Amino acid sequence: MARTTPPRPLDVETLFPEVADYRKTAVRLHPRPGNPSARESSLGGPVLWPLSEPWPHCEDDHPRTAFSPPAQGPIPLVPVLQLFASDVPDLAFPSTADLLQVLWCPFDHEDGYVPRPEMYWRHSSLSDLRPADPPCPTGPDNSYLPNPCVLHPEPVADYPNWDLPDEVADALEARFEQLEEETGWSYWYHLSVSDGVKVGGYPTWTQEPNWPTCPACSVRMEHLLTINSSEFDGESWRTWLPIEDTPATGTIWDLPYGQRTEIQCPPGLMLGDMGGIYLFECTSCPDRPFAYRSDCS
Repeated sequence: MARTTPPRPLDVETLFPEVADYRKTAVRLHPRPGNPSARESSLGGPVLWPLSEPWPHCEDDHPRTAFSPPAQGPIPLVPVLQLFASDVPDLAFPSTADLLQVLWCPFDHEDGYVPRPEMYWRHSSLSDLRPADPPCPTGPDNSYLPNPCVLHPEPVADYPNWDLPDEVADALEARFEQLEEETGWSYWYHLSVSDGVKVGGYPTWTQEPNWPTCPACSVRMEHLLTINSSEFDGESWRTWLPIEDTPATGTIWDLPYGQRTEIQCPPGLMLGDMGGIYLFECTSCPDRPFAYRSDCS
């Protein structure tokens, strides 16, 4: 079943034409529990892997936290996200690739105290690509192991929240407040940045933005994707809950806990206090270096 974000309750660019130049397209992936195959886009599902390429392991030293490995040593990465270009045509793949894969080490790392991701661009025509049979790490918490989910990609418009330039935010502050007083709709919660697991658009920062700079060319990297703990929160559900998941009566919060959780947190991830991990890339450099940030600690 497709997932459809409701139209915004108000016309953002008519009300606030100052933000129109900052509009970006995001693709909400809408993961939902399922049984994807290794030849499908998925979150937490099986992935393809070259027979000639050893399965990657993490050899970092890990800090002592509640999410530390039981012993130091090489730890096999776990599949997190697999995306085929045909499912996300709004994502600019490298010319030699049509497959994006994200794996991570399912234990805390010093940088953000979250799993450390690795990213791979491939072409699905590689002759030795086969469904992977990766080794399982010992001792990770289930909140760092995504449940298998099928995806329902949907392009939406994103407007900046934390990333709105200070001078624009200051100029619009009084009008934002007036709108909320008159209609109950908040630019910050309901009209700006889309929630959930998504490609492109703006990160769903819950703290001050922390954009990485490319180590090779020193330009600010671009947001590639966000892996969030939830599809929406206690306020943003009013605009980001898909139409197909809206209860016939009452609200999402009236559903039994298990039913609501399958809609709000389908992969079963808990990154910090309902935070997210953001992956960035530099498209100016041929090898497209990447970096990650989080606001979970």
